[in-house]
Amino acid sequence: MPAESNPDRGIPEIIDDIVQTYDAISRINHLGRRALPSREAVGEVLDGLREILYPGYFGRRNFTRENIRFHIGDRIWQVHRLLGEQVYLSIVHGCRHTSGQCHTCADVATDLATEFLRRIPRLRELLEGDVQALYDGDPAAKGLEEIIFSYPGLEAVTVYRIAHELWEMRVPLLPRIMTEMAHSATGIDIHPGARIGRRFFIDHGTGVVVGETTEIGDNVKMYQGVTLGALSFPKDEKGELIRGRKRHPTVGDNVTIYSGATLLGGETVVGAGSTIGGNVWLTHSVPPNAVVMIEEPALLVSDKAAKTHPKDRLGGG
Repeated sequence: MPAESNPDRGIPEIIDDIVQTYDAISRINHLGRRALPSREAVGEVLDGLREILYPGYFGRRNFTRENIRFHIGDRIWQVHRLLGEQVYLSIVHGCRHTSGQCHTCADVATDLATEFLRRIPRLRELLEGDVQALYDGDPAAKGLEEIIFSYPGLEAVTVYRIAHELWEMRVPLLPRIMTEMAHSATGIDIHPGARIGRRFFIDHGTGVVVGETTEIGDNVKMYQGVTLGALSFPKDEKGELIRGRKRHPTVGDNVTIYSGATLLGGETVVGAGSTIGGNVWLTHSVPPNAVVMIEEPALLVSDKAAKTHPKDRLGGG
C-alpha cells in the first residue's frame, strides 16, 4: 500500500455506526449482564471427558494399570472444576435472587457437576455397546480402535450421551452447546433431549437429524441422511409455537432405517423389528416387523449420441 495512503480512513465512523446498533438492535447483545458459558471451555470439558471415557485413546496415552488411577483422577478433578464453572455460568444468568455472584447457584453447579461424574460408569457401559454395535454392523471396520478414533457416528453419539445426562439434570444451555459442536464437527444433529436406547448404530452419518422428542429403542441402525423430524409445529391462539409437546417419531427396538429416509410426526411409531428403506417418506405408524420401501422408479438410459430424448422414444411427453 502506498505510504501516503491512509488505511484507517473511515474506520472510526464505521465503529460508531456499529456500536449505535447495540442500542437499536439489543436482543442479540449480551452486554452489562452476567457472563455466559464459553464454547472454548465447553470444548475443554468434552476433551477431558473423552479422555476419561476412552482412556488411552485421547489426551495422555501412556496409561498403565499402575498409573491409571493417578492420571485419570487428576483429569477428573480438572473436568469437575471446568464443568462446575460452565454449569454455574449456565444457571446464574437466569437467577433472580441477586445481580452479582450467587453462592446458591455455585453450590448447585458443584453438586450437578459431581452428580454428572457419578454417571460416568453407566455412560461407559452405554458407549461400549455403541462401539460394539458399529463394529458388528460395519464390515469395513477393522477393529474397535478404528471406530473410537475415526467414526463420526460414534463422536456424535458420545457427545449426545454426555449432553443427554446434563439435559436430564435440567442444566440449561450446555447440552445444546455440546451437541451443536458435535453437529458442526460431524454433520450429525442429535438433540440432547432425544431418548436413545442401547447399542445405537449410525453409519457414515452425514445429514442425520434426530429431533428433541424422538424416542429410539435398543439395537437401532441408521444410515446417512435419515431425518426423525416434526411433521408440523402447532401454534397457540397468538400464533406462537407451542413448545413441550411430542413432535418427533418413536422407533422401536431392532429397527433399521436406510439412507435418506424421512420419518415425521409425534404420532408416528415404527414397530420393533421393522426395516425402513432408503428415501422413504413416512408420516404414519407401521406395525412390528414391517418392511417399508418405495417402488423402484423407472430408469431411462440413452445413448449420448442419440438426437432424441429417451422419453420421446417411449412416447412420453
